[in-house]
Amino acid sequence: MFRPEIKVVDCTIRDGGLMNNSHFPHELVENVYRALCEARVDYVELGYRNSKKMFSTDEYGAWRFCDEEDLRRVVDGVDPGDTKLAVMMDAHKSFPEDVMPADESLVDMIRVATYVKDIDKAIRLAKVADDQGYEVAVNIMAISHEGGMFLDEALQQINSETNAKAVYVVDSFGSLYSEQIHYYVGKYLDHIEGKEIGIHCHNNQQLAFANTIEAIIKGANYVDGTLYGMGRAAGNCPLELLLGFLKNPKFNLKPLLRVIGESIMPLTREWQWGYRIPYMITGILNQHPSSAMAWLDADDSNTDDYIRFYDKVTEDDRPT
Repeated sequence: MFRPEIKVVDCTIRDGGLMNNSHFPHELVENVYRALCEARVDYVELGYRNSKKMFSTDEYGAWRFCDEEDLRRVVDGVDPGDTKLAVMMDAHKSFPEDVMPADESLVDMIRVATYVKDIDKAIRLAKVADDQGYEVAVNIMAISHEGGMFLDEALQQINSETNAKAVYVVDSFGSLYSEQIHYYVGKYLDHIEGKEIGIHCHNNQQLAFANTIEAIIKGANYVDGTLYGMGRAAGNCPLELLLGFLKNPKFNLKPLLRVIGESIMPLTREWQWGYRIPYMITGILNQHPSSAMAWLDADDSNTDDYIRFYDKVTEDDRPT
């Protein structure tokens, strides 16, 4: 039996853009958006709306900014049905003045991404987005590092000071196991009232799908996925697996299978996401995967020397 209150958020272009600095051609983004609308996914997050004061438009592609004209080139001519459009704004990489009125925008939801230390910035941004007429979610990133004594206070602030529809547990480093997911979702439920709990998992230890299921079992109703698991480093929970698990009869899997074959699989010839030993190592060490990404991108015939990589990323932990 399906749980009708569960909302599925696709972040293929947004998270996948962390692999190529958001340089996707408009045609590919349109193909992905069209397929997700046909599949009746609840939200499609097409990228970031971060500040051009902080990111170079020469270095980063259109989907790091999601200007309205770029969004319109993608969505015009596509029947969205009930599918809503989302963008993400980093609390530390965007400003309240970047939020235009919702009635002048194609965007339905703004997801504010934050670390616990930036929670006041996130709350200010969430308030402005709410005042401007958007649905709002707050994603607390790197929860495996941020789950200390200040998390409770941050959750209490989000609960009392924002109208966010959902507050997310984000396993940014793909380091969490099911019992930790169970713990964090439970903690959120203890502190959050009148808002849904969301889950966003990375796949460094091949646990993104399993941990998403664990969060659903515990009570999370906003769940993230990407086509073929495409995303930074090891990627994310595969959306097609997630829709198959949810059993909601409204979802149509066939458009996803089509666009994966036609648009996503060719990208695997340009870069690799998914299970790689360096990503696994950073996952079990609860480290950001940037060191693994740099290792695999290096022009070095020894990128398969995994012991050397392990020694490199653990050298600071050795006793002196």
